[in-house]
Amino acid sequence: MRDRRYRDRHDAGQQLAARLTSDYERPRVIVLALPRGGLPVAAEVAQAMDAPLDVVVVRKIGVPYQPELAMGAMASIAGVEELVLNQDVMDVTRLAPGQDAFDEIVARERIELGRRESVYRAGREPLDLTDRTVILVDDGMATGSTMMAAAAAIRRQKPARLIAVVPVGLGKACERLGTLANEVVCPWSAKNLGSVGQAYISFDQTSDAEVQDILADAWSRGR
Repeated sequence: MRDRRYRDRHDAGQQLAARLTSDYERPRVIVLALPRGGLPVAAEVAQAMDAPLDVVVVRKIGVPYQPELAMGAMASIAGVEELVLNQDVMDVTRLAPGQDAFDEIVARERIELGRRESVYRAGREPLDLTDRTVILVDDGMATGSTMMAAAAAIRRQKPARLIAVVPVGLGKACERLGTLANEVVCPWSAKNLGSVGQAYISFDQTSDAEVQDILADAWSRGR
């Protein structure tokens, strides 16, 4: 049986771009990436569509004793912060906003959110999303919490359409995202993978420096 895994994030982006380029007209399209891993994927999409590339910074709100398990996520764009909770996980942990353990994690992640936005933007203002078609890209979804937070923050900017695009989604993550996006492009809805990384042959961590380089290159080309 053919190995359907992506070679790396660039390959995933190229495959996604092939699905998208004939459907949307460039003058009204903006591509937004979730850093860090979403940037290499989104850069391929933006290049193929000759569209502007920008970031929406997100941070997962992890369970105190199991940080990889998301209670929710927060996103920031154009000075607007959005917090989305994963109620199923919140019910299990019995944590809630207003409790010290929860609020301490949110405060810590808010600081990191601000730091990353400052580093990635390097003084550049976010793109105006009003009445534009926004293509939101990540390298994959496990619970979908970070994409949901990003989508909610983008919705506050009043785009004409929001298209959520990921190479792979685990379980029902892609279905949940459909509550906020006008369209979800998810070629691989995987029921038998334990992590997003298993959908890739090479899934090395994307560094802050790589994010900065990708954005600097896109912005220097007028994208």
